[in-house]
Amino acid sequence: MAAPAEPGPEPGFKKPPALLRLKRKRPGRRSDPAAAVEAAAAPAPRGPSAAARRRNPFSSLDNAPQRAAAAPQSPAAAPAGGDPSAAPFWQFLEPACEEKPSGRVETAESSDALTLSKDLHSPLAVPKVPSSPRQEFPADWSIKTRVLFMSSQPFTWAEHLKAQEEAQGFAQHCRATETTLPQSVQEPQLCPELRCAFQQSLVYWLHPSLPWLPLFPRIGADRRMAGKACPWAQDEALQQVLMSDWSVSFTSLYNLLRARLCPYFYVCSPQFSVLFRAAGLAGSSVPTAAIAPTTRGLREAMRSEGIEFSLPLLEESRTRKQKNSEESLGTETADGLGGGSGVEDAGEPAPSDDDDDGSFSWLEEMGVQDQVKKPDTISIQLRKEKHEVQVDHRPESLVLVRGSNTFRLLNFLISCRSLVAVAGPQAGLPPTLLSPVAFRGGTMQTLKARSISGRARVQGGFEDVFSLEVLGPILPHALHALTLLLGPAQRGAFRALLSPHEPSAAFNTRAAPPQEAVHQDLPACGLHPKTLDQLSQCPTLGKSSIRLLEMKDYAYTWKA
Repeated sequence: MAAPAEPGPEPGFKKPPALLRLKRKRPGRRSDPAAAVEAAAAPAPRGPSAAARRRNPFSSLDNAPQRAAAAPQSPAAAPAGGDPSAAPFWQFLEPACEEKPSGRVETAESSDALTLSKDLHSPLAVPKVPSSPRQEFPADWSIKTRVLFMSSQPFTWAEHLKAQEEAQGFAQHCRATETTLPQSVQEPQLCPELRCAFQQSLVYWLHPSLPWLPLFPRIGADRRMAGKACPWAQDEALQQVLMSDWSVSFTSLYNLLRARLCPYFYVCSPQFSVLFRAAGLAGSSVPTAAIAPTTRGLREAMRSEGIEFSLPLLEESRTRKQKNSEESLGTETADGLGGGSGVEDAGEPAPSDDDDDGSFSWLEEMGVQDQVKKPDTISIQLRKEKHEVQVDHRPESLVLVRGSNTFRLLNFLISCRSLVAVAGPQAGLPPTLLSPVAFRGGTMQTLKARSISGRARVQGGFEDVFSLEVLGPILPHALHALTLLLGPAQRGAFRALLSPHEPSAAFNTRAAPPQEAVHQDLPACGLHPKTLDQLSQCPTLGKSSIRLLEMKDYAYTWKA
């Protein structure tokens, strides 16, 4: 009979000193010695907290992130080794747009989808909007860089346009064809009129056309243009050719504007933007031009060229302060408190000409006229104009030019040196011209549009949300044209999140006196009659712009 085999050491055997050290490190966690032995036999944890105390030099650093990422579990997660059905049901409600993208999707598109998914999964809270819905929203003259439409109805009708529908949309744009749709389209995907009108609403005209450069926005675009090929940067002859071609296109647009064949157009430079509007738009009976933001140097140069202009936002602020000071004066007088000091504190302190121009005779009386340095003329002039200089590069620096002065502004801008950057990635590049209609030297461009479906978190669970994202320089007429199409296609219910180009928000300032009579006569300007009616109204948004637009039961509400 064979001798019985002696029992060997257990795989997880530890010497008593090691077991004691383990107990000292984890007091109260492992009261059972057998459990402590099993824990000692297991590999050391590699989570963030353990690595902070002491790193094991023999651990595999390549595996550490995966182990650390898999270690934490939420309290509501299914237990390890248990049945997945034990987990709460809401964990399996994954958004449709968060699925793993296919290999054909580009990196830029996947990053855009990630940004879009954040918008889709935000709670659909009720926005703070005007209490009474209206049949039309106010005109917004700011340029939008991105608009996200969301609805409970799918946007499949905006996908995969046929070649014939795309060509028909371009033809309708060039011929300014008006498309009339019923109040509600039952089968949007099978409606060729809707799809052609959608293509028509995405068209705009651009100069210059350089496909490898982002030509809008131009303010603050140096980082996006850095590293791009700019052969004209060091070639003065090429810069002169570009500026000569640009001047021809700029003059062509202005002539179309004066003939009321172009409703408006934008001039976007690295320093400021200009909005030219035809007579009859924005409540004005004469052509207007708005420039924002501006500086004291630009305004002085315009004055020297004989261009008459106004600063409507600055004048409105001064009028409001003067009115408040007069009201406070009347209140203090009625109370018998004496309003002299109250007016001085409430309004803007007017600079004293005596102190600025004044003679420095008091220095001679003190006998220190040679020891004290007198301020020069430039310093005195800057002190006088300190209130005007303080608004530089701000919305309050908006300059408004009216009537025949717009022609002087045209000549001024063609010869203005600050219109073109002299250094940096935009050096020598002419400003960008944006127009809703064709002009000499202009290139037809289309906005980028795509539809995405997902699931949004609402009170009590999730619901299907369909979205349509439009990217590019979205001009005022394009925004209104899209809303005219989305109303019938989405059965009178959708939301729109708008991202404006901030420097252009000041263009919503009133361009004409309230009592000015406007005679609208722009039938051949290429815009839809309803869009023309909206843009003809006097702006009411001030220096803000619409950021949230919602349609419910074919009525608009918005938030600026």
